Amino acid sequence: MSAQEKSESISNETFAGYFMSEVPAEDPELTHVGPGTPCGEYLRKFWHPVALSSNLTDLPHATRILGEDLVAFRDKSGNVGVLHKHCSHRGTSLEYGIVSEHGIRCCYHGWLFDVDGRILETPGEPPDSKLKDSFYHGAYPAIEYKGLVFAYMGPPEEKPEFPILDTFEQPHDNKLVPYSIHHPCNWLQVAENFMDPVHAVFLHTNLTNVQFTDAWGNMPTVDFGELEDGMYYINCRRVGDMVWVRSNHLLAPNLGQVAALWEDADEEKYFGRASITRWTVPIDDTHCWIFGFRHYNSNIDPKSLGKPEECSDNSVDFFGQTGDRPYEEKQRTPGDYEAQISQREIAIHGLEHRGASDEGVVRMRRILRNGSHSEERVPQPADKKRSNGLIHTYTHDTILRIPEQPDVDDRVMMKELGRRVIEAIFAGDAYEDGERQAEIERGLKALTAEYAGDEKTAR
Repeated sequence: MSAQEKSESISNETFAGYFMSEVPAEDPELTHVGPGTPCGEYLRKFWHPVALSSNLTDLPHATRILGEDLVAFRDKSGNVGVLHKHCSHRGTSLEYGIVSEHGIRCCYHGWLFDVDGRILETPGEPPDSKLKDSFYHGAYPAIEYKGLVFAYMGPPEEKPEFPILDTFEQPHDNKLVPYSIHHPCNWLQVAENFMDPVHAVFLHTNLTNVQFTDAWGNMPTVDFGELEDGMYYINCRRVGDMVWVRSNHLLAPNLGQVAALWEDADEEKYFGRASITRWTVPIDDTHCWIFGFRHYNSNIDPKSLGKPEECSDNSVDFFGQTGDRPYEEKQRTPGDYEAQISQREIAIHGLEHRGASDEGVVRMRRILRNGSHSEERVPQPADKKRSNGLIHTYTHDTILRIPEQPDVDDRVMMKELGRRVIEAIFAGDAYEDGERQAEIERGLKALTAEYAGDEKTAR
């Protein structure tokens, strides 16, 4: 009898810990990320942040991404390189290399490597040596964008266009501040938090302390939808006479956007945009990074509650995201960090007893599994690039004044309303820039009039 079967056979018995002591293996299809693994090869087909720009000083930056030891640097000509960490001459780490005018020079014998892996110099070799022209050092394409350094680690012939999301440029007063958070656990259990909206009611509000606002403690209706390149959820909460409709958008495999953090839902709002863009980037099977941008603008944070000065290397300006608090404090007021890393170094899916509230996690795993085993070209965010070069995203907060109506099941109404809100947002895809926002607002105001009218609209 397997451990899973044994566990199920005594699941109705009390004090049955002895029979549950066997721990099954993790799910390697989704949790293992090294070269040659299904998920590792899938992830390699996307651009990922690998460092903050601030990490690239006059010294190299050693890191580990997807089970590979790397060194990132900016040479004195301003070119960014992401190379295999160990010198291809004798294996000395390039983290001790000398950043040069072009490329990086190994400290041991002075070999000089360009950002594309070409060997520029092999001092100590005979003048007529052809050694430097006989091979290349391991290197990956790299791009520096708004304070983050990105690398593409997949097959060169499949390199996608670097994706620029609409919320990187909009609204007009938007400011992006990069940050990173290290997690000593598998990447997937950190990424899955993104598609688990119900946890916000308990972890962030009702069980310990209010980590954002009181409105988060209202139990939402929850719905999910899938897109060619990812998925989204729809939350609807009742807050007095307001209905707060919220969606987070995941662009597979690991790029997600989060809507507002400090939302009271006491004023009407139409298609408020992202407060966070984040990538969950595996270091190896038991460690990962969150790299991301905090968004600051008058739309997402009109009360200026965010603190951009607190966003940096292993630091961000909202509660419970890092492990640098005293242990007792973390026990009394746990945050996302504690909930995620305490699932074991690698969460054991075979021990989970998932319910209806876990639909988002189940869907996300299926999307990742399908992507990992697909033999077709992997859909990319940039496939949906608009004529202005930007990619439409759907993360939002929408708050509509729709009082409860007699003889109408409010939760049924809210779930229907949530679906119609996202449909109105999708309808805006025919437009760009300010016209898109205006069209979406028009559609959302029409919904408000319909649902707040005298005529019962629940169907």
